[in-house]
Amino acid sequence: MLLSKIEELKKSQISKLIVSRIKEFKTKKPSDEIFSELCFCLMTANFNAERSIKIQEQIGSKEFLTLSKEKLSVKLKRLGHRFYNKRAEFICLARKSYLALIKLLKTEKDEYKIRDWLVKNIKGLGFKESSHFLRNIGFENVAIIDFHIVDLLVKEGLVGKMKSRTLAKKTYLEIEQTLQDIGRRTKLNLAELDLYLWYLETGKILK
Repeated sequence: MLLSKIEELKKSQISKLIVSRIKEFKTKKPSDEIFSELCFCLMTANFNAERSIKIQEQIGSKEFLTLSKEKLSVKLKRLGHRFYNKRAEFICLARKSYLALIKLLKTEKDEYKIRDWLVKNIKGLGFKESSHFLRNIGFENVAIIDFHIVDLLVKEGLVGKMKSRTLAKKTYLEIEQTLQDIGRRTKLNLAELDLYLWYLETGKILK
């Protein structure tokens, strides 16, 4: 049963790693690093998270803000991103909302409202990517629902099998409710729960 698996992990060394990772997320970041995390989440859509982490590190937060679309596309291609042109386009478009985003993060504490704003204003970010970004900058109560998490929940009989890898908003929010229930029963917030579930499904703790 999923709850018992999580409780076992909470007693293991994995728990310490997860606590450490959550502390990293909650560490206050300068605005250029916040934008770098946004770019990371733009890169992960339909692409590998580990490879996106390496690309993010190699580009650096300053260049995400300053490289031309053409130079950024060339760099993404050289570093191995599958969708280098489209991701360069999304990142350059996101710069137009950069100042508004930083202001919103300082003034709005409701992460659901921030997530809705991200989905509406940042091309290339859906609910999953917006939730991922918020978790990576210290928010705790939105769920990152990718196919790894869905597959795990399906195997555990907690949700029905999905017809598509792309989740409609209604389905996403329904699954988020299921995860919130698991979080309440295991005394974990959704940021912590995601790392436990990701480890159960992949054997890895990333970001």
